[in-house]
Amino acid sequence: MSDEERVVKLDPALALRDHFLGWQCRIRQHQVRTEGGRPSPGMRPRLRHPDGNIIAEAITVLILPREPRDTIYKFRHLARRTDDPAERFAKIVETLASAYFQRPREFSDEMTALFGSDSRIAAAALEAGRCILDFAQHRQSYRVPCTVTELDEEAPARQATYWHNLLFNPALPPDLRILAFAPRWSQASAEPPVGEV
Repeated sequence: MSDEERVVKLDPALALRDHFLGWQCRIRQHQVRTEGGRPSPGMRPRLRHPDGNIIAEAITVLILPREPRDTIYKFRHLARRTDDPAERFAKIVETLASAYFQRPREFSDEMTALFGSDSRIAAAALEAGRCILDFAQHRQSYRVPCTVTELDEEAPARQATYWHNLLFNPALPPDLRILAFAPRWSQASAEPPVGEV
């Protein structure tokens, strides 16, 4: 058997997904270590309707572990441990700056975003049921078509998103909408393309 025959080719859609998650973990770890977790452009994609029209210039999305139970427990514990917003902020930054983003393959590719209950952006995305998220930072960009759904109260991704956001913003309103964006990698693209970076 030749070397060429032994090579296992990765599905291009899966390669793109893995590349994207690695990039997301790197930029998020950098931001939390250097900017206190302030969202960078690569964490705030432009939200487009499937027809290409812009719904929002930027929304902040989270990536979460595929199995978020431990994350929910940790974030909830940090939030309930103290009422001091500065202490909460310091603890979440410390947590995210350590090993949290070290293993991109442990993250789900489904992203979440938190909106107010009367958000026109959330309403427009949900009405369409699909969207395109355009990510760009430095010399890398991704166009990621997604299916959009609203997460119910008990969904683990919703719980993780809520507690994460509460640690950064203790003044979260009680009425929230948390949307999930499930990528359709077979229709996504990157620039430069995966394999050329």
